Order: sequence, then structure tokens, then C-alpha cells
Amino acid sequence: MKQKKIPMRKCLGCGEVKDKRELVRVVRSPQGEVSLDLTGKKSGRGAYICAEVSCLNKARKAKRFERAFECEIPEEVYSAMESELKGE
Repeated sequence: MKQKKIPMRKCLGCGEVKDKRELVRVVRSPQGEVSLDLTGKKSGRGAYICAEVSCLNKARKAKRFERAFECEIPEEVYSAMESELKGE
């Protein structure tokens, strides 16, 4: 039997390549709204980070989300994503 290919993605924070299911998807919707996509099914442009606040902060500091989505991201969006990752 042929082995099924496991999709791999790179974390924008730490740069590690991991199984897609281990990472959290951040999505920019067609309307330009940026949010966490915990289900992985929202439509739009996606980028991945580890489910840790430290990786979010590294990606935020290096402006990797701005580069991936080609748009400016407000501080309120980062705060909302951070609280979602913490489980608040």
C-alpha cells in the first residue's frame, strides 16, 4: 500500500518545518480581515505559526505577517490572536 503524503508547513515565528496539523493557521480573508483559523477551513490567504505565544511574538517583531499577507496589520489584531492562543 502506498504511504499517504503528510503536508508540511513552516512556522513564521521559529522557522521550523512541522506537520500542518501541529500548526495554527492565520488567515487574511478576501475582505482583508486577519484572524486565527483554528479549524483550517476559512477561505483566504493562509500562513502558519506554532501554537505558542513566543512564535507569534517573533513573527510580529520581524513583521512576517505583513510580508506574507502584503498588508498592514493593526495592534488590536495581534492582541486578539495572542489572547486566543493563550486560551482566554
